[in-house]
Amino acid sequence: MNDKPAFAAEPAVVSAIEDWRAWLAHERRNSDHTLDAYSRDLGNFLRFTAEHLGYPPGFQDLRALGPADFRGFLADRQARGLARSSTARAMSTLRNFFKFIERQGLVKNAAIGGIKTPKVPKSVPKALDEVDALEAVSVIEDLSEEPWIGKRDAAVLLLLYGCGLRIGEALGLDRGQVPESGDGMDTIVVTGKGDKQRLVPVLPVVAEALGDYIDACPHDLALDGPLFVGKRGKRLSARMIQRQMSRVRVLLGLPETATPHALRHSFATHLLAGGGDLRTIQELLGHASLSTTQRYTEVDAGRLKSVYDGAHPRARR
Repeated sequence: MNDKPAFAAEPAVVSAIEDWRAWLAHERRNSDHTLDAYSRDLGNFLRFTAEHLGYPPGFQDLRALGPADFRGFLADRQARGLARSSTARAMSTLRNFFKFIERQGLVKNAAIGGIKTPKVPKSVPKALDEVDALEAVSVIEDLSEEPWIGKRDAAVLLLLYGCGLRIGEALGLDRGQVPESGDGMDTIVVTGKGDKQRLVPVLPVVAEALGDYIDACPHDLALDGPLFVGKRGKRLSARMIQRQMSRVRVLLGLPETATPHALRHSFATHLLAGGGDLRTIQELLGHASLSTTQRYTEVDAGRLKSVYDGAHPRARR
């Protein structure tokens, strides 16, 4: 876990915060990135509260907070120009923390339950079209002077676009999870969010790219070690792939939304366009909720409308 942040609160409250963070990490299995975000949200709220009280709040102060106090926090964030999505997450963080300390028998505050979270416009995934997605894979292989690195980067992108993996899932794979070249590679087991595992089909083109990379890699890839490594043989960081994808965007004239994660969106969108059903796509992506997967119906709405306009007899009148 990252370094513990400082919180503007009495020691007893800070101790409860650390218990909450431990619960999030071990029971909820939240990542360090999520813990950092939640800690910043709570820290900002406690600083805001301490400024208005004139001293760090204790449990009695948290119990006494009313609707006006929470609305004042929201108004302060709006005045500072913070995004609605960020503020919505901050309110979710506060509700989570207050529920935790209530379950611990420390504080009950009914006021926070009546505060409306700012409405956040739905973010629709930005997918690449099929030509751009395949060109990105081809171009990234040619960007590196060392052929094995180009094969590595192409294999990573193909796992995102051909299997729908998150970049962290792809780079988190160990060598032993991928069969030897020629042994067949129909599926791989992927560990996603919350350490949940799912079985993902591997297309022949993806298996071939993985085999090419493994054969070309100059490092000894131990079965219990990372599949994708950097120049020094250590596990590859997402930053390296993001940097290479940035170069691909420039070369192909793609928009800023053409990120490694956009290839995962492209996987889902193109499956849907090809007739894939939402439940299957949900399983392949590792989404806990079908509502998350349903965003792709919005992504594909434009294409469906163009097909309708071009094919339906009434649309041509």
